[in-house]
Amino acid sequence: MGLEGSSITRPPFFDGNNYSFWKTRMTIFLQSLDYQLWHIVVNGPRMPTRTIEGVVSLKPKNEFNDNDFKMLQLNSKAKYVLFCVVGPNEFNRISSCDTYKEMWDLLEVTYEGTNQVNESKISMLVHEYVFDA
Repeated sequence: MGLEGSSITRPPFFDGNNYSFWKTRMTIFLQSLDYQLWHIVVNGPRMPTRTIEGVVSLKPKNEFNDNDFKMLQLNSKAKYVLFCVVGPNEFNRISSCDTYKEMWDLLEVTYEGTNQVNESKISMLVHEYVFDA
């Protein structure tokens, strides 16, 4: 029995295993849906703002225009996609996050660690290699 390919219309499911494989596939999937979704992951959501006398603040909802609603829709779509592609454990881990970027970053830290943790692991492995060799 041969292996089947993944669906090009369904996002890759993440069950807590093989995070780096899922992350790569999910990145490409989001970019293929709408590149602005990936922009939200990288930069966080863009909230409707206004500038009055040089001060930037959130717009009141009654001042939202069509573009503001499109951005809010993309923010919601990004969160929805991620909620649909994770198992119960990961859902519970990310469900309290407010933005897709927070959700993505939390999964990344959980499964890859922070840069500081990764550097520490590399240092430890190098130390073991040098002294065990």
